[in-house]
Amino acid sequence: MTLNLKTSIASIEQSIKLTSGTVLPSYKLKYETYGKLNDDKSNAVLICHALSGNHHAAGRYDNDDKSGWWDNMIGPGKPVDTNALFVVCLNNLGGCHGSTGPNTKDNKTGKYFGMNFPIVTVSDWVNTQKFLMDYLRIPKWNFIIGGSLGGMQALQWTFQFPTLVGNCIIIAAAPKLTAQNIAFNEVARQAIMKDPNWCGGDYLNQNKVPDKGLSLARMLGHITYLSDDSMKKKFGRDLKETELKFNYEVDFEIESYLRYQGEKFVSNFDANTYLLMTKSLDYFDPVKDFGDELKAKLTDNDSNFLVISFTSDWRFPPKRSKEIVELLLDHKKNVSYAEIKSSGGHDAFLMENQDYFDVVKNFIVRSKCV
Repeated sequence: MTLNLKTSIASIEQSIKLTSGTVLPSYKLKYETYGKLNDDKSNAVLICHALSGNHHAAGRYDNDDKSGWWDNMIGPGKPVDTNALFVVCLNNLGGCHGSTGPNTKDNKTGKYFGMNFPIVTVSDWVNTQKFLMDYLRIPKWNFIIGGSLGGMQALQWTFQFPTLVGNCIIIAAAPKLTAQNIAFNEVARQAIMKDPNWCGGDYLNQNKVPDKGLSLARMLGHITYLSDDSMKKKFGRDLKETELKFNYEVDFEIESYLRYQGEKFVSNFDANTYLLMTKSLDYFDPVKDFGDELKAKLTDNDSNFLVISFTSDWRFPPKRSKEIVELLLDHKKNVSYAEIKSSGGHDAFLMENQDYFDVVKNFIVRSKCV
C-alpha cells in the first residue's frame, strides 16, 4: 500500500491561555497524516517532534528528494505501519514550518511576531495537540510516540490527558533537564542573541538573518547529539586536504562537517523558534508542575508504556530514561524498557537500527493494532 501522505493546515479559532498567562485568540497548526483512519477511529497515532523537527515526518513531496525526518520509522510495513495505523504529525505552535510562530505575521500589526511571540511550554503544546485531536474528531490516541523533546510531549500527554492515551512510546528522553543540558541551551541562545543581525529578535521585519549565531547554535547542538565513538568512526582526525594549512580555516573533516550542518540549518529554521524550543526544553518538569495532583492523574491513566534509551546517548543517557521508568513503576503503571546498543549518540533515535525497530514494532504488534 502507499503512504497516503496528506498535508493540511488546521485553523483553530478557539482561544488558548498559555502557561505564561498570554492568551492567543486563534492560531494555525500545519500537520500531515499518513494511512487511513478506520471506521471506529481506534487506530490513530500522534507523532511528537523534537527540537528541530516539524510536521513532515515521513514520505517525500513531489520533486523533492528528501524524505521526512522519521521516514525509516513510519510507513507501509515499517515499525509504525501505516497499512494499519492512521498517523498524525504536526508542526508545534511556535514552530517555523507553517504553524503560527515567531516567523508568522501578527494580524493586528501586519508585522512578524518575532520576540513578541510568547514562550510556549510542553504543556501548551499538548493542549494545542488536543485541539487538533478534537479538530480531527479523534476520540483517543491509540499511540503517542516521540523521541527527545517529542518523548517529553508523549509523557506529558499521559499526565495531562490520562484517559486519552492507549499506549505511549517515549524514546531518548528525560523527566527534566539537568543543569548541564540547560547550560548547552543557554550557550546556543547566547550565540543567536549576540549576533548583530538578531536585532533584538526583530530581524525578519528588518530583512536580516542572524545566520552566524544560528549556525553556531546548531554546531554546538550537533556536537551533543553525536557520540565520541560515532565522531571517531566517521571523521577521526582526517584532514580535509592533504596537509595542514597553518591558519584558522578548515583543516579537519569534522570542522567541515559542523560548518556545513550549521549553514544548512540556517536555510530552513528560524532563530527565534530555536530560542523558544530550547526554553520549552528547559522549563519541562512535569513532576514539579503537577505536584500533589500527579498521583491522581496517573491513577486515572491506563496506558501501556514503552521507554527506550541508547547506550551512547550522553545528552539523555539511559539513567535518565530509567528515572521515567521508576516514576511510572512507582505508580504501578505497565512499563516496558529497552536499552538499545548503538554508537549513534542522542541522534540514534533517528537512525537505522534493527534491534530498535524490532522493539518498537513488537510493542505495537502486542497491542493487536497491526
